[in-house]
Amino acid sequence: MLGHRPDEFGLVPDSEGFIPYKELLQAIHEEEGWRYVRRSHINEVLLGGDRSLFESEDERIRSAEQRWELDLHTPARFIPKILFTAVRRKAHPVVMEKGLRAARNRYLTLTPVREMALRIGRRRDKEPVLLEILSDADREGRALFFSFGDLFLSPQIPPRFIAGPPVPKEMLEHRKDKEKEKEKVIKVLPTPDPGTFTLDPSRDPDPYRRAKGKKKKGWKENARKMRRNRKSA
Repeated sequence: MLGHRPDEFGLVPDSEGFIPYKELLQAIHEEEGWRYVRRSHINEVLLGGDRSLFESEDERIRSAEQRWELDLHTPARFIPKILFTAVRRKAHPVVMEKGLRAARNRYLTLTPVREMALRIGRRRDKEPVLLEILSDADREGRALFFSFGDLFLSPQIPPRFIAGPPVPKEMLEHRKDKEKEKEKVIKVLPTPDPGTFTLDPSRDPDPYRRAKGKKKKGWKENARKMRRNRKSA
C-alpha cells in the first residue's frame, strides 16, 4: 500500500510521499480479513524491528523505499474516453452546476473502473453518486490529467464534461430554500438620498454626550455652587 502500489488501493500520496493515517486505515479495512486493524497496530509495527521501513510524521506515514512514481508535471499521454469518480450526495447538485475542483494542494482522483470509483467514494459517503468524466475536456484544453498507476489525477473538471444521474427535485428545492433564507438574513443598508448624510455618534465633540446621553458627573454640585454665587452677588 505504501511502497509498491498505493494506486491499487485507491490511495494517492502527497508531494512528499506521505499518506494520511485515516486514508490508510480506510483502505486497509476494505480488505477482507484486515478490518480489525487499528492505529495502535501500526504503532506496534513502528516500534518493532521493521520501523526502519517506514517514516511517520504527525498524522501521516510513508514508506522509506518507494517503488512508484508520481509525476505531476507531465500530462498523461493516453487517457480513456470515460473516467469515473464518486461524490457525496450533498455535493451532487453543486458538482453538476459548477463542476469538480480539488481541494488546495490536492487532486481529483479518477479511474477507468467503476468499482474503484465507488470504493474511493464510499470513504466519504456510504452511498456516493457515481459520475462519468469525459476525457474530451483534455483535448479542448479545459482540464489536465496526470497518470498515477491505474488512477488519473486532475485539478478540476468543468461541468460540461461531467455526466451523471439527475439531481433529485427534493434536493433542488431544499437548496433554493436555503438560498432564500440567506437572502433574508443579509440586511442591505438603504442608500442615502443626495444631499443627506448619516450621523456618526463617534464624531461628537462632547465625549459626555456620547455616553448614552448621561450628564457629566458632579453636575448637581456645580449647579448648586452657581446658584450660591448668584445669591451672594
